[in-house]
Amino acid sequence: MHEGAQLPVYASEGAAGMDLYYDGVSHGPELYISKKDPVLKVSTGIKIQVPVGCEAQIRMRSGLALQGLIIPNAPATIDSDYRGHIIVPVVSISNTVIVIKKGMRFAQMVISPVIQASVEEVEELDPSERGEGGFGSTKLF
Repeated sequence: MHEGAQLPVYASEGAAGMDLYYDGVSHGPELYISKKDPVLKVSTGIKIQVPVGCEAQIRMRSGLALQGLIIPNAPATIDSDYRGHIIVPVVSISNTVIVIKKGMRFAQMVISPVIQASVEEVEELDPSERGEGGFGSTKLF
């Protein structure tokens, strides 16, 4: 979208996700994030066209997640028909300030196939061994 933006890049041959870079536009060249801040929208400066039948999932980078930088809706979905600016919401759960600098890799994007299911209303569902057991119903051990 502009000269300061960088294209997503796979950091290694076996990487599942492409790294996304902060373009320095939404909050200046250095973004300081603390636990007190609301969710911040971080600009990548890119637009993408996801292949039909796929989605782009936006996820945290593990090193920044260990520091406390979280993407609250991760994995976020970008649909194949979206053509807008890729903006990533972030929040800190750390007791220290996290800094994202212009040109820094701060999130990652995975392209995944999607199956669109057909929906049908039924009177009852097929039985299963688990049944309606919800949270914790399968035990830890």
